[in-house]
Amino acid sequence: MHNKVVYRGTQALSRSGYATLRFNFRGAGASEGVHDNGRGEVGDLRAALDEAERRGGLPLLAGGFSFGAAVRLRAIDGDPRVKAYIGIGLPLASLSGRDLPPPRVPALFVTGGNDAFGPPAMLDQFVGGSGQIVVVPGADHFLTGHLETMQEAIMRFLEGLTVEQGARGATA
Repeated sequence: MHNKVVYRGTQALSRSGYATLRFNFRGAGASEGVHDNGRGEVGDLRAALDEAERRGGLPLLAGGFSFGAAVRLRAIDGDPRVKAYIGIGLPLASLSGRDLPPPRVPALFVTGGNDAFGPPAMLDQFVGGSGQIVVVPGADHFLTGHLETMQEAIMRFLEGLTVEQGARGATA
């Protein structure tokens, strides 16, 4: 929740007029519970989507970084409330990135050109035609020194959403 990538991603959402909800998964930070390798965390995300809907209404956008990006893809699969997805540093080369469903909504994927957990070639193969990919040259998994580029990519993606897709509440 306090990671620099998540923080700067939510700043981009806020600047684009979105209300945001940041939270920690079970066992992270000061949250209760124990890490569940992505299984229980899907429930955490669905609870966060319920809260985002309660506070801000529909439609919703789901976005996340690394493990959170993978959990969100699993949790939003088939959820009609979610109209767009943003995945930053999707960890396809790790255990949490295995067997992910492709997004069924407009999607943006941002990765560093040197991301060992989400290599651009692997991301390109996964995404196919199901989303936009922005590769940040020279950036690592945490987009160190390139967070402004990530923010700009997010804001451009949001500008391109239609009214029907233009969620005004987001989980990050």
